[in-house]
Amino acid sequence: MSGYEIGLVGLGTMGANLARNLAENGARVALFDPAPGTAARLGAELGSKGTATDSLARLCAELSAPRTVFLMVPAGEAVDQSIAELLPLLSPGDAIIDGGNSLYTDTERRVAACAPRGVDFMGFGLSGGSEGARRGPSIMAGGGGAVGRMAPLFRAIAAKAEGEACFAHVGPGGAGHFVKMLHNGIEYALMQLIAEAYQIMQGMLGMSAREMLPVFHGWAAGDQGGFLIECAARVLATDDPETGKPLIDLIEDRAGQKGTGKWAANATLDYGVAAPTLAEAVHARCLTALRPERIAAQQALGNPVTRYPGDRQAILADLGDALLASNISVHAQGFATIAAAAAEKNWPIDLGAVARIWRGGCIIRSRLLNKIASAYARDGKLANLLRDPDIWSLVSTRDAAWRRVAIAAISHGTPAPAFQSALAYAGAYRTGRLWANMIDGQRDLFGAHGFGRIDRPGRHHADWASS
Repeated sequence: MSGYEIGLVGLGTMGANLARNLAENGARVALFDPAPGTAARLGAELGSKGTATDSLARLCAELSAPRTVFLMVPAGEAVDQSIAELLPLLSPGDAIIDGGNSLYTDTERRVAACAPRGVDFMGFGLSGGSEGARRGPSIMAGGGGAVGRMAPLFRAIAAKAEGEACFAHVGPGGAGHFVKMLHNGIEYALMQLIAEAYQIMQGMLGMSAREMLPVFHGWAAGDQGGFLIECAARVLATDDPETGKPLIDLIEDRAGQKGTGKWAANATLDYGVAAPTLAEAVHARCLTALRPERIAAQQALGNPVTRYPGDRQAILADLGDALLASNISVHAQGFATIAAAAAEKNWPIDLGAVARIWRGGCIIRSRLLNKIASAYARDGKLANLLRDPDIWSLVSTRDAAWRRVAIAAISHGTPAPAFQSALAYAGAYRTGRLWANMIDGQRDLFGAHGFGRIDRPGRHHADWASS
């Protein structure tokens, strides 16, 4: 029987789970994967809700008009190859959706390539991993008018937060993939902060995984409770079945990355936004990649870490406060980047809607996002998230604790770049007169670049004194 509502291309773990989610929510799905037998097995599982096809041509033939093909293939060349094969098979009014982690500029290029054929190309950012695809992801939809006709289906399969679907049409072109990219940039930074909190407890405080576990459980129950804190607690609670030791103690300290964090950090520079912690998290992962070199350097140079001699419970309380304040700083940096890109590209991104759809399904979901959503509901044009009185109250009441943690980490040789950059961002943002007068003075001295004055308009040059 033909008349399938959506075609799904790419049936790996994510794609297969998305197909199951679509079918359970009433959609009839045509399936294709180049791996022999993959589509047939999933089609048999879905029964009347799914049909296996052995080519893109056959998949398109099974779809009802206007046709929608959803790509769940690896970002990059595989997307371009799929588009090249699909375009001759599609008609004006049909749509292609890219649900992978594509760079938003690639999405914009693909929109332009599909437009002359009358085919809508849309970039959907999906967050939640394979479990999210199965049970309900957060969906950041980018594209044109075709998003509207598909919205009811995607609202049905999206995660729900307080009864609201975690789906939003965030804007045209590459807007969906841009928002997902910044989600991942924030994710990198939050994971780095959690890792640094672990490092402070493990190295500076000499705590075991079992001793840390109740601390993380306490954080999970508080204002910053969310998926990543829960993940960290599960990691700490897991023993290696062979040795009986905490598994975390056996994991190599070399973190992987797939590129979205780097893209997000690059975007902050492209749009002239200060987001040091998003960049610091990427640099930190690059440092972990130097594991053999770091081990050799420790043997040659020694290690500066010393134990904290003070009240452990007091510094742990400070650490929890510092973690929440740093989380807020990271979100402020991420949302500022989204706002800057939206302004430059004329994307009508609703930051409050972004916060709301991140409350469920996605990797960075947390209680804090309820407060962020409320902040943007009060003022959708906030210059910066830190300017919201309720959000700032969460930070300012923890400011002293935040500084004590940063000082303790520095004093006892524990690297904590994300904590320190998040603190520096919040401090610099509320400093009315920063250091740039010295920078512009030097630039004018060696390059005659000019400078502005606080007492008169225009650009000026100086006859600088000799040393």
